[in-house]
Amino acid sequence: MNLGGFKNKEVVVDLSSRTIDYRTINEADAKKYIGGRGLGVKYVLDNGPDVEPLSPENLLCIMTGPVTGSRSSMSGRLCVVTKSPLTGTVTDSHMGGWTAARLKWAGVDNILIKGKSDQPVYLYIEEGKAELRDASSLWGTSAREFVKAMKDQYGEKDLSVMTIGQAGENTVRFSCFINEHDRAAGRGGTGAVAGYKKLKAIVIKAVQKGNMPAPKLENEYKEANKKAVKAILDGGLTAPNKGGLSVYGTNVLTNIINEVGALPTKNSQFSHWEEAEKHSGEYVNTHLRVSNNTCHACPVGCKIEVEVKDGKYKTRVESIEFESAWSLGSNCLLSDAEAISYMIDQCNEYGLDTIELGHAFSVTMEAYEKGIISEKLNWGDADAMIELTRKIALREGLGGILAEGPARAAAHFGAPELSMSVKGQSIPAYDPRGIQGIGLGYATSNRGACHLRGYTVASEIAGIPEPTDRLKPEGKGELLKVFQDMLAFGDSMNICKFSSFSENAEHYAEQYSAMTGISLTAEDVMKAGERIYNLERYYNNLAGLNKREDDFLPKRFTEEPASGNSAGFVSRMDIMLEEYYQVRGWKDGVVTEEKLRELGIIDHEGQLV
Repeated sequence: MNLGGFKNKEVVVDLSSRTIDYRTINEADAKKYIGGRGLGVKYVLDNGPDVEPLSPENLLCIMTGPVTGSRSSMSGRLCVVTKSPLTGTVTDSHMGGWTAARLKWAGVDNILIKGKSDQPVYLYIEEGKAELRDASSLWGTSAREFVKAMKDQYGEKDLSVMTIGQAGENTVRFSCFINEHDRAAGRGGTGAVAGYKKLKAIVIKAVQKGNMPAPKLENEYKEANKKAVKAILDGGLTAPNKGGLSVYGTNVLTNIINEVGALPTKNSQFSHWEEAEKHSGEYVNTHLRVSNNTCHACPVGCKIEVEVKDGKYKTRVESIEFESAWSLGSNCLLSDAEAISYMIDQCNEYGLDTIELGHAFSVTMEAYEKGIISEKLNWGDADAMIELTRKIALREGLGGILAEGPARAAAHFGAPELSMSVKGQSIPAYDPRGIQGIGLGYATSNRGACHLRGYTVASEIAGIPEPTDRLKPEGKGELLKVFQDMLAFGDSMNICKFSSFSENAEHYAEQYSAMTGISLTAEDVMKAGERIYNLERYYNNLAGLNKREDDFLPKRFTEEPASGNSAGFVSRMDIMLEEYYQVRGWKDGVVTEEKLRELGIIDHEGQLV
């Protein structure tokens, strides 16, 4: 392989036979699918779309990209790709911190895991070598307990640990990986896949010095990186110690989104809540913030570490993210930031997706309020929510039902309409009635409802790269495609999504080209992103999601009007979806063979290439 940025080594693990092999990366695949998300999806597709998510046959991919661990700003991202036990779709889930960089510094690009161990194990990596080690005595520990045990054994210096907690061990369908800095690969249930396989963790020991990826074109890389850094430093949201992300973290969005009438409230029965300010970034910054932490090579520092110093919610956690604060807060009519902090801490210990957890609560709360179920859970009852979190992680009683995910739980209650989900994954913190484009994004996301597939909010709310009318459905198909394609490339280069608030496709093209030695233009970046997005859609089509009806929003958003400053509006999916399919060149949500051949995904005989 002749591309800069890669170590050209993949660790291939078969847990059933306890064997470890090493292989190089196919250069043609790396050129076509970039790395990270794109290359991981190709591997999962090659493995077959018909596998059961919780089976030995499912492939679990731990992926980096060509700039991971380099001097490129915001290049500390790691991607977990697999078939989701929550949605049945292909999924990729990302985490920051230092784990990805240390994996690259250890001489490894990617880890591919199949099979199922007969006893708990963890994978230890150092100096390009991998070894399976016994984790039986640590099975049942929380994420932080496991991390501490590894630091006690291997020393804290130069060590990274990504692990599952008890929720993953118990195959909770929305369990996740947590690393040593409380960063989560949060969505899609990747922790359940690891738990099923009896894989407790991946432990990496590596030093930075002498091991950073070498750019193919050093002078060009210096110039490209300089331009990208300037864009970040000058960005309105990303500027260190000045931009909203740096000062308030992602929770800077709570008051903004609430003000426009697009903050889903009380399980999306409303889109505005007067109490939301009490868990906002401004409130947290004033009352709970103790420090800012950052990931490898990131000047922004969006992680706001908070501390509740006393009382029953005493905790120190990183951090009250916008999605977490909303899902456990406004979504459940809970305004107490201290209680929310405590529950986020629980999620980090057990390894739970905070977004899905909040929906598990809100579905149960509405079902109880309407007399559909007898299990009591009142709106805003923090102590009951805390206890139910434990039961979900351990699959006890009602928690065992909710551990299957809010969509399955709502169906079990006989009220599937109470789940605000798409393809089995619950919506994040933007009401699609008040931000039309993001609703289309939820419906057409390849991993279930998600804002990170195509963040049209940047344009519809922040005016980046140019403003569009948030309440106007026309033109949102084309807008969404641009966001989806660009972010697919960024996820595959494995650079933080927040870079896209300041950088553009040209910045990405210049950094990628100088690092790898493969010359790309901004247009090439968008074409590669389009290829990756269509590859994911092709996987889902083959896995059985091949109808127009699979790209939908819950009827609450299309039939019940919003409140607040979006009062009277519903999501106009009828207008947006048709336009989107035309822009994509799809037929009722299915990628055509013509489009697949155009993008080089299949050959003229219809075979995957």
